[in-house]
Amino acid sequence: MSQRFAAAFAEGDPAQLAQTCLAQLPGPGEATLGFIYVSETAAPLLPRLVRELAAGTGIDDWVGGVGLGVCAMGREAYDRPAAVAMTAALPRDGFRLFAATDDPAADLPRRHANWIEQTQPSLALIHGDPRCADIVRVVADAGAASGAFLVGGLVSHRCDEPLLAGESGPEAFGKSGVSGLLLSPEIPVATALTQGCTPLGPVRRIDEARDNVIMAIDGRPALSVFYEDIGPELAKDPRRLGGIVFAGLPVAGSDTGDYLVRNLLGLDPRQGWIVIGDEVAPGDQILFCRRDPDSARTDLGRMLRQLAGRLPGPPKAGIYVSCIARGIALFGQPGVETGLIRETLGDFPLIGFFANGEISRDRLYGHTGVLTLFT
Repeated sequence: MSQRFAAAFAEGDPAQLAQTCLAQLPGPGEATLGFIYVSETAAPLLPRLVRELAAGTGIDDWVGGVGLGVCAMGREAYDRPAAVAMTAALPRDGFRLFAATDDPAADLPRRHANWIEQTQPSLALIHGDPRCADIVRVVADAGAASGAFLVGGLVSHRCDEPLLAGESGPEAFGKSGVSGLLLSPEIPVATALTQGCTPLGPVRRIDEARDNVIMAIDGRPALSVFYEDIGPELAKDPRRLGGIVFAGLPVAGSDTGDYLVRNLLGLDPRQGWIVIGDEVAPGDQILFCRRDPDSARTDLGRMLRQLAGRLPGPPKAGIYVSCIARGIALFGQPGVETGLIRETLGDFPLIGFFANGEISRDRLYGHTGVLTLFT
């Protein structure tokens, strides 16, 4: 195939977004699948953009949605109209799209039972609506129903229909639950996650907790253990810890020390308790970690080097999903993450979006970056 993947970035005049993208993409030919992400200010344009891109590329099937921001080719856009798109020449029987559902355990088998059984998809790119009441369960159900390794993220919560998967008609757009793309093993991919945080102390055991309030850790008041682990420099001004220090909940069975990063919501000096952004129970493990630009750069570099060692050759294309708290909010300038990706892995079509939460395997993360490569 002459050009299996091509990517485009457009921002500015909403009326010109589609034409700007089409000028960077090949015309009708071998491409069979399109990816598109738009910023929130471009959300009302998404149906029209997909129609125009479908007409200009000859691609019927599209997947993507509305991000809190978009990125491609070292550029980022957040609060202005912008779109990123990528076309792919994939075998038509090598993928399936599924529209928005809040019951993937029932809907995926109903829609694609034979294909899933015969193909046993290896990877699913999924997008979730954060307004779904039980999005964590829905994501896990999507993984169980498809049998695939999940990647993706949560899209915007401020527009009517932030999800896209299907042909370019109205039925492709939706809200609530998840939608996305299933890929067969014949389409080789590789994926990895970067935490962007550095542990500040050892993994510990929660002894007493109720809901998201932790009273005791390792037989001591939780707040005492917290201050010990973060060190005197950080502990001297607890009011400044927000956005810097987080709770990490280790993933059971992980052989890479993986953990879910959760916000600190409160400290109770009188009771010696801490409050975090997730429910925990006695017996659960916990660690505390720090997030800053240097830690995030270091971990992204580590992830990229490890990923490069697994690749059979240069990547053909990629999708990058980054937390909205990363990007320019963390690094102070645009394009840092995609720049490091290109610096380490080379120049290839790469698009992505900034998310309300990131998906890897069958879990919902925060403050992470998830890179998926077509190899």
